[in-house]
Amino acid sequence: MLQTIINQLLDSEITTLGSIFKMLLSLALGGAIGYERKRKGQIAGVRTFALISMGATLAMILSIYVPQEYLGLKNGDPARIAAQVITGIGFLGAGAIIQMKGSVRGLTTAAGIWMAAAIGMSVGVGMYVIAVVSTLLILATLILFERYERRINLVRETKFLRIVVSGGMPDVVPYKQLLKRHHIHLMDEFADVDYRQNTATLSFVILLRDQCDYREFLDEIAAINNTLSISLSNEQ
Repeated sequence: MLQTIINQLLDSEITTLGSIFKMLLSLALGGAIGYERKRKGQIAGVRTFALISMGATLAMILSIYVPQEYLGLKNGDPARIAAQVITGIGFLGAGAIIQMKGSVRGLTTAAGIWMAAAIGMSVGVGMYVIAVVSTLLILATLILFERYERRINLVRETKFLRIVVSGGMPDVVPYKQLLKRHHIHLMDEFADVDYRQNTATLSFVILLRDQCDYREFLDEIAAINNTLSISLSNEQ
């Protein structure tokens, strides 16, 4: 009895039991990746990744079943629908990328969505071991590599530093020297002078380390000129 069930699960022909197993497996694998993304506060979570993975699996099942059932082709023609799945998943991936005035977020989640679809297709054609190993590798990439990057202080974020000073346009050299001392990469700079208020606004686009001491850094900036206000944000 058990051997019969295993044979049905591993059979290349589409069966009801085999299809149900494939859908459940893709649900579990996609949900595992989605759980990791949701844990990081991403919009796409368990339900999204599970649905993407199951949808890709179902597409592969249909692409094999229809030629097998109606055309008598044992292996079907899975390449046609698979190509459409890869193309269509790009729209979901693009939706996961949020652009915030120069700060692009969601690239890792978009890549995860693309991989979840590929895993679902792998399950759909019966490549169970490859699908499971791929899921484990994805989780290792998302979890272990992030820990490694943080450990060696490699994680950097794009920040927008805005400084308002009184007394007109100041010399920007001291600010650049301060950024250099703190090993902060300056990507771009802007200046806006208000002659009526006798103030100037300096805007710097910087690449900041994840473990930077914000308080010490901002205190040093405030001491350079007659600083009225300082803001450090993710948006311009």
